[in-house]
Amino acid sequence: MLRAWQIECIDLALDKYKSNKNHFFCQATPGAGKTVLAATIAVRLLAEDMVDLILCFSPSLTISDGIKQTFSRTLNCTFNGGLGSIGQSLTYQSIQYIHDDFWHTLQNHKVFVVFDEIHHCSGSEIEQGNAWGQQVLTKIQKLATFTLAMSGTPWRSDSLPIVLSEYRNPEGKLIVDYQYTLKQAIADNVCRAPKIVLIDNEHLSITNNKQVESISSILEMLEQTKTSYRSVIHNQEAIEYLLDIACKKLTSIRLQSPNAGGLVVASSVQHAQTIKKILCQKYNQTVSIVTYRHEDPLTEIECYRKNNNQWIVSVGMISEGTDIPRLQVCCHMSSVKTELYFRQVLGRILRVSDAPNQIAWLFTFAEQNLIEFSENIERDIPNTCSLTKMNEELKYNKYKKQDRLNDNDLMQIVNLDNISFEWNSTATNNSNLSITQQSISKIELGTFKQRVISAFMTGY
Repeated sequence: MLRAWQIECIDLALDKYKSNKNHFFCQATPGAGKTVLAATIAVRLLAEDMVDLILCFSPSLTISDGIKQTFSRTLNCTFNGGLGSIGQSLTYQSIQYIHDDFWHTLQNHKVFVVFDEIHHCSGSEIEQGNAWGQQVLTKIQKLATFTLAMSGTPWRSDSLPIVLSEYRNPEGKLIVDYQYTLKQAIADNVCRAPKIVLIDNEHLSITNNKQVESISSILEMLEQTKTSYRSVIHNQEAIEYLLDIACKKLTSIRLQSPNAGGLVVASSVQHAQTIKKILCQKYNQTVSIVTYRHEDPLTEIECYRKNNNQWIVSVGMISEGTDIPRLQVCCHMSSVKTELYFRQVLGRILRVSDAPNQIAWLFTFAEQNLIEFSENIERDIPNTCSLTKMNEELKYNKYKKQDRLNDNDLMQIVNLDNISFEWNSTATNNSNLSITQQSISKIELGTFKQRVISAFMTGY
């Protein structure tokens, strides 16, 4: 059954196509149901004899496989490009390897092309586009009868425009034909309301050349000592603390929703293996793991989607477009700290299910960028969507005193009996470390604390 926003967007797209305009851009929050929307538009176009074939392109095999399944189910036929198939789902990467005969054959048909997560393709002109954007402009743009571009996070980390997109001058704001925000999706019970928990530590003691210096937060430690964020997410005690509260949260959710699951986004394969070991051995959790090194990651993800394992630990495989509705808790321990990636990861736990508890929980550390991204969640489309902003040097406000994690209405203090531990600077492999960091011999952490940001909610 279609959702109200999908019906509205479908009607707008068809009206635009029938008015001799061939491109439609839909921006809808992650988890809202963009693939079902695209498949339904395809059904309508086929029924009205406006197209003969459908091609779908997406940034990864995981997303491509999900599109294939949804389109096959919606169109009630195979969707693998074979005999009797009405279309095919491919990756952007594969475009450059498709034989010229394929494109020549399509010239004799009316083709509907769907671009999922279109922000991966850049360039308004061939000369300025990235590899994927150039392929879209040279091989697909003129071939397609109608095109549908979709994105949950419609901006890029660089200053290049999204391919096939229009921007409003002089402010350079992206123009979309239809927008469905996270706020709307939560109000419509289409997406879960997120709670973001920022983990910090106070009363840190840093021993530097036999001199002891007190630091009041992880953020100050990262700024004043030039310690890398990687040393935080790879620290054994810090990992265990974050996993401990996340496991407790998942356990409480599973009392009502026995099949609820958790996602850990790790920074490397070795990091993922360490996290899996801790989850299994210390917290007695059932854990799947999927990384870019797996021979068949799609099968691993599909197994987790259907089984009852508590956690799946991922490296580069579950960040956008992956539909696992039972995921409800996430631990963000990736070294990638961009707003685009942060929102994509958050989107993995926002898809609603039929479970009674529909609150999503994301746990991460109180690093400056992540703090700002968390506070910005209620701004559905941040300023980075604007080309004029993207061209400017990215600037962050200093971590103001009133923003620190001591607000009584936002924070829960968790005492650990003044547990301290050594934090070796040699734990990181970063060859660009400053002299200051290299001279640090020991870091002792005191009391952990949390700040809970409840987006689009009035209470906890």
